[in-house]
Amino acid sequence: MTTSSRVAVVIPGTNKLEVMDVTLPDPGPYQVVVEQQASGVCHSQLHQIHSPRKHPVILGHEATGVVLAIGSEVKHVAVGDDVLVTWVPRSPQPEYRPAAAVTLDLPDGTRATSQNVFTWATTTIADEQYIVKAPPGTPKDLGSIIGCAVMTGAGAVLNSAQVKPGESVAVWGVGGVGLSAIAAARQSGANPIIAVDLDDAKLEFAKRFGATLTVNASKGDAVEGVRALTPGERSTDVGGVDHSFDCIGKSITIKQTIGGARSGWWAERRGGSAYLVGVPTEEVTLDVMPLLIGEKRFIGSLGGSSIPEEDFPKFIEWYQKGEFDLDALITERVKLDDINEIVHELEAGKVAGRAILDLS
Repeated sequence: MTTSSRVAVVIPGTNKLEVMDVTLPDPGPYQVVVEQQASGVCHSQLHQIHSPRKHPVILGHEATGVVLAIGSEVKHVAVGDDVLVTWVPRSPQPEYRPAAAVTLDLPDGTRATSQNVFTWATTTIADEQYIVKAPPGTPKDLGSIIGCAVMTGAGAVLNSAQVKPGESVAVWGVGGVGLSAIAAARQSGANPIIAVDLDDAKLEFAKRFGATLTVNASKGDAVEGVRALTPGERSTDVGGVDHSFDCIGKSITIKQTIGGARSGWWAERRGGSAYLVGVPTEEVTLDVMPLLIGEKRFIGSLGGSSIPEEDFPKFIEWYQKGEFDLDALITERVKLDDINEIVHELEAGKVAGRAILDLS
């Protein structure tokens, strides 16, 4: 079958996206063709847009849609099923099978490639590993951010940290990923839940998702601010939280996140944990002595350590029960033709929550 799609392509040397008409290849044995309804616009894609390259690239890695066609070996979804597209394998593979990157032939004769999926398009094709059958009740627009923003932030709290009731949490950066982490911390019974950001409006917005305290890092030392809100049990404690999440990935926030985790009591109690959730785009040098002396842990959390087929139903259930306000989390909606404008807004820090592309 011949399937047409309008796709946003990063043009080498321009750092801009051009929307063009292409024809998708027929699905291979393990591939799925999805007519998309909405896609998230993730901050991590900015680095890929601005990276030097010789060939066109297709981006986007979270979406909702409907299956148009499947390969002969695809068993978990059928034509007509509602699905979520994500960049993390949907479940552990009993036997590893690498998924080939998709290559599209462009109208000018060049080829564009994706890392593993592309969702800034009206229709996509991807390996079945990255296609998750949508849980019942998944909203066709709001569900588009489950496959990265929600999974990454909420998953870091649920899976990487396994936060328990009464444990203290601090979240650095309250964009779409950070707000999802805060929502999951509330679901886990954490207390207090401290939001850290540079913008008072964003910090106030974070309270809608479960933040109980806030620290504005533009108005003082953020680490000292978090420590002051969590003084500890002994007079000698400097304070700090049990779980500290960096949802930005900059050198300064990585260091602050580690500093905001509490120190342990030698031979009595281990220190707190800091989690790298945001994607770093710069070299980071750390003073590791506080990790050693405070017996702290610094842990990477890729995609929230999530298993989509297990975790996505939880997030949809929270939404259906009114415990996770996906409506509020999505603060910008644009059409595919306006993708450059929303990318510029994201770069300028003007997107309070998460932006989505309306592809319907």
